[in-house]
Amino acid sequence: MSKLEAVPVTGIEVIPVKGGTAVFLVTAAKTMVIQVDPAVGEALQGALDGRVPDRPQSHDLMLHLLLGLDAGVVHVAIVDVKDGVFFARILLGQEGPVARKIAEVDARPSDALVLAVKAKRPVFIAKSVLDVCDDMAEMLARLRKQA
Repeated sequence: MSKLEAVPVTGIEVIPVKGGTAVFLVTAAKTMVIQVDPAVGEALQGALDGRVPDRPQSHDLMLHLLLGLDAGVVHVAIVDVKDGVFFARILLGQEGPVARKIAEVDARPSDALVLAVKAKRPVFIAKSVLDVCDDMAEMLARLRKQA
């Protein structure tokens, strides 16, 4: 993440809720939540569980395309939040025989998280985003007990 203070995500939990899916991002300082579409929530849970779909899904296709280009996900970062909408960036890297190329791509946090989990790459949250989000650790604990 360029020029932003980043906090590493130490855990990701997916919990279906009424009208969607809650994705809890756990850090040492705080737990935040992002609401995502149920289909992407299911893809994220499948990636966390290590399930391999019978046919490649969109996220698998993206990773296969990157692999074909000798590139890959370096890390994912949740970089901003505006009016309750989160923004993410995917840092991509490509190792060449002479040089290394880096690209940063705008993405929905839900898609970025699925790619990071499938590629086994780290996730970060900008400290400025964490600072404006409520700590949802107690809500996560309550939802765990209900499950």
